[in-house]
Amino acid sequence: MTVTKNGRRKLPARLARSLVFAAAILWLSGCSGPGGNAAPATLPPEQQESGGVSATAAPSPAAASTAAPAATASPEAAAEPAVQAEVPRLAAAYADYFRIGAAVEPDQLEGPAAELLKRHVNWLVAENAMKPDAMEPAEGSFTWERADRIVDFAKENGMELRFHTLVWHSQTPDWFFRDEAGGAMVDETDPSRREANKKLLLKRLDSFVTTVVSRYKQDITSWDVVNEVIEPGDPDGMRASNWYKITGTGFIETAFRAARKAGGPDIKLYINDYNTEDPVKRDILYGLVKDMLEKGVPIDGVGHQTHINLEYPATERIIESLELFHTLGLDNQITELDMSLYVYNDLSDVGPEVPGDILQRQAERYGELFAALRARKELLSGVMFWGIADDHTWLSTFPVARTEAPLLFDRQHQPKPAFQAVTGF
Repeated sequence: MTVTKNGRRKLPARLARSLVFAAAILWLSGCSGPGGNAAPATLPPEQQESGGVSATAAPSPAAASTAAPAATASPEAAAEPAVQAEVPRLAAAYADYFRIGAAVEPDQLEGPAAELLKRHVNWLVAENAMKPDAMEPAEGSFTWERADRIVDFAKENGMELRFHTLVWHSQTPDWFFRDEAGGAMVDETDPSRREANKKLLLKRLDSFVTTVVSRYKQDITSWDVVNEVIEPGDPDGMRASNWYKITGTGFIETAFRAARKAGGPDIKLYINDYNTEDPVKRDILYGLVKDMLEKGVPIDGVGHQTHINLEYPATERIIESLELFHTLGLDNQITELDMSLYVYNDLSDVGPEVPGDILQRQAERYGELFAALRARKELLSGVMFWGIADDHTWLSTFPVARTEAPLLFDRQHQPKPAFQAVTGF
């Protein structure tokens, strides 16, 4: 599962984005909402980016992994009709293929959104409530309430869970990267002190992973251990995060080994990233995973965020990536699926209501993708949507505030043509 920063946009786009992120910062100061570094996979692979983002691939929301707060329900959604009982149950339609899930926030676990989740998915992931800043905002001080609500809801409704995410360069509290004196580890130049900082950071990471995995190992079956560590535009193809600058790839090894030790052999451990269908980024990730496996690092699978749009990427590219990692004996999961109505660098707005022809294009593309996944069901164990309905999606305010409709259910929680395309087989 999972995620933006284009230095070439003109001033109006920059201004719009600044306003969006300012709003996001204010919003985040009061609760744990979407945040981070990610953008949808709306960039063509050749699109150059700045700010440490891939020169060959789109950023995630991990997005998504997520770059802005989810949209509030529209006034129309307040009086939405009941969940339609006559349409097929989404997860049930895929019972012979793979799990179907959705990312959620704790406040979606009651009311109409909860009813939609209960009817249509059998797998949940926390959109933000299990990211590092939500888990341990201050060293030694863990906050469990929001994460526990999601775990309890899943257990009460017979749903499985995946964890997102133990290690990420975004939404990680700054205390991780401070030395004993409170200085920034990354600024240290003395070799001996740099080595001491590395050991301290890895010790903190081991403690964090051990504590979190130990708490939820009985309830969560699949875990995003590290998220978004590949960046083709950075040296060696590794994202030049504080994690990497201080420890090299040591943080990846430490996190996976700690998770296995704390969780035992039954939980499944994943490395998660966006734009894994891009050949350049995919091959760097493949090389890293292969090297880790040869060192005995316990990686069970690869999470493919899969933030796509109406035109990019080709379905064949997605399948090719799943095939490649399958050759290593690994599982694949699609972890943050949504489909933007807009291609990269298109800052237009379709208007308050999405035109029917666009909804039909979206349906055809969703239908094509799921037909390909059904045909190769041996390649993956689950598909996780980054949300359940269009009234709550990070894309509504990223890269600008506008109408978005990336999921299978509309703002009134009714099935869209895309739903029919995915279930009508």
